Amino acid sequence: MKIAIVVSEFNKNITQQMLDSALLTAKKENMQVLQVARVPGALEIPLTVKKLLKKKQIEGVATLGAVIQGDTEHDRVVAFTCAQKLVDLSLEFEKPVTLGVSGPRMTEKQALSRAKEYGQRCIETLKQLKQTLKNLD
Repeated sequence: MKIAIVVSEFNKNITQQMLDSALLTAKKENMQVLQVARVPGALEIPLTVKKLLKKKQIEGVATLGAVIQGDTEHDRVVAFTCAQKLVDLSLEFEKPVTLGVSGPRMTEKQALSRAKEYGQRCIETLKQLKQTLKNLD
C-alpha cells in the first residue's frame, strides 16, 4: 500500500514521537510511505490531505497531531473541525484517511504517554480499512 502521512508541527515534542512510530509501523506492515507532509497545526491537516488524495499513487493518508487542552474551548473546536473534515475527504475521494490526532481534553502528559500508540494505530487502521474497502469491490 502506498500512503502519505500528514503531521502537525504544533506540539512537535509529541507529534515527532507519533511520526517515528507511524514510520516504523508502516515499514513493519510493508507499506510504502511516498510522502510525509508537515503542517503548522491540526487545522491545516485537511487541506494537505485533500491535495494528497488527488494523487493517483496515494492509496490512503494517515494524519498525526496533538490538540492539547487549554483554558478555553479552542481544543474542542480544533479537534472536532479537523476530524469532521477528514471524514468528509475520505468520503469524497473514496480513499482511507485515518485520524491520529489526539485530543481534545487531553493534557500534554497524556498526549506524550499515548504518542507512540497513536502513530502505530493510525497506520494499522489505514491498512485494515484499505483491505476492507478492497473486499467490497
